[in-house]
Amino acid sequence: MTARATDHRRQLVAVLGSLMVVMLLAALDQTIVATALPTIVGDLGGLEHLSWVVTAYLLAQTVVTPLYGKLGDQYGRKRVLQAAIVIFLIGSILCGLAQSMPELILFRAIQGLGGGGLMVGAQAALGDVVPPRQRGRYTGLFIAIFGAASVAGPLLGGFITTNLSWRWIFYINIPIGLAALVVLGVAFPKVASNLRPSIDYLGTSLLAIGLTAVVLVTTLGGTTLAWTSPTILAMAVGGVLALVAFFVVEGRAAEPVLPPRLWRSRTFTLTSAVGFIIGFSLYGALTFLPLFQQVVRGASPTASGLQLLPLMLGLIVSSVGSGRLIARTGHYRVFPIVGTGLTVVGLTLLAQMGPTTSTATAAGFMVVLGFGLGMVMQVLILAVQNDAPYADLGVATAGATLFRSIGGSIGTAALGAVFTNRLIHELTSRLPAGAGALAHAGNVNPAAVAALPAPVRGSYLDGFSAALGTVFTVAAIAAVLAFALTWFLREVPLRTTLRDEVPDTTTVDATVSVGERVPG
Repeated sequence: MTARATDHRRQLVAVLGSLMVVMLLAALDQTIVATALPTIVGDLGGLEHLSWVVTAYLLAQTVVTPLYGKLGDQYGRKRVLQAAIVIFLIGSILCGLAQSMPELILFRAIQGLGGGGLMVGAQAALGDVVPPRQRGRYTGLFIAIFGAASVAGPLLGGFITTNLSWRWIFYINIPIGLAALVVLGVAFPKVASNLRPSIDYLGTSLLAIGLTAVVLVTTLGGTTLAWTSPTILAMAVGGVLALVAFFVVEGRAAEPVLPPRLWRSRTFTLTSAVGFIIGFSLYGALTFLPLFQQVVRGASPTASGLQLLPLMLGLIVSSVGSGRLIARTGHYRVFPIVGTGLTVVGLTLLAQMGPTTSTATAAGFMVVLGFGLGMVMQVLILAVQNDAPYADLGVATAGATLFRSIGGSIGTAALGAVFTNRLIHELTSRLPAGAGALAHAGNVNPAAVAALPAPVRGSYLDGFSAALGTVFTVAAIAAVLAFALTWFLREVPLRTTLRDEVPDTTTVDATVSVGERVPG
């Protein structure tokens, strides 16, 4: 290997390493706060606003995702990604300094405004340095990091809160983010855009209003507010009207934030639909599996998090392994088909779990689900990036990421409603008349359940398991639809160049492609 090739390879490793750190930060902060919330409330007060600490971040992150994709296409991924990191770090510092719950909620929203750019920016930036043919092996690592962080977040949050302070959940982002910022500034190639920057203010505003309404309705509906409350109904109607207006405006905008031409691509439409369903299933599983571990199996919060490791292991192995196979063979269509099929099988197996299910059996079921999800998530991004014109790389990536996030939000709310209704029905029919108070869906305190008399506890756990089984069955039915859709995906040959306008005569070695760019 020549000295020039060695330098290029080092540059590629540095860039990819920094992008993976960026992805880690974005994914980790979606879940790391969960286990620290009781401690935060004890310090700052404001119990009635507890859920907004999480909601504010997810809402801000979702709303700005499409905008970051478009800005990256117009101004260059490097500049926009660096700006997102700076915003994220400012938000992290402010969160660590918060002296009241309203302050923390506001600062979490600022952090989310940066976090939305981290995830889509890292995945789109990969398209600037690695051609699609070789991209599979790296997108697999990205999805592995995303899955691992989603599971490890609550564990890390609990550990930091116990041994340091909840404020260090946010401060720990600072050195990591600064390191990524420096490496990106030095090593990431500066890719010039041929587009004249133009921001679609009206379209962006309408999309933000519509997405805000969707997230708020699915987050607050059935929990904080009744589904039939005037507030929820007004937000639902307003959100639908805003989204309809958005699609009308986008058809006339000079530089639409989510170009209508993307919807004319069968690949983009199908991957968006499949991504929505996969988000629905993934977040549903991550939400309700800890409930099973804590209530039915009597595990502590920390132990219930550790018992999700088989799911994470399956996801990591399959995403990395399938990515390498895609890079070697150039074929990717089979993986989402097999992956969604395994997702259906995994969710169906989880629906069979009950009080007598062993730890090893539950772990095996989760491995199957993890294997399925790992084969799908990274291929959806790869297929979209390979099919979209280079000028739309950012918005196409943002669109695929956006629909997965919306699917997760709606899935958590919808499956939560299914669980609540089914649990009330099961407990009312199974428990003796004297234990009627336990039939309320809110009575899922593991300590209270453990203190029940043995016969009542057995009936409670059977009913609880049946309700969770219904949740996983509904998720499996949704995954069947994703499985059916994947058969309509076309196998578009993976490009061996970074830009679609470049003749297909360059080497597939990504290190050479990086070296041909203008240094940042």
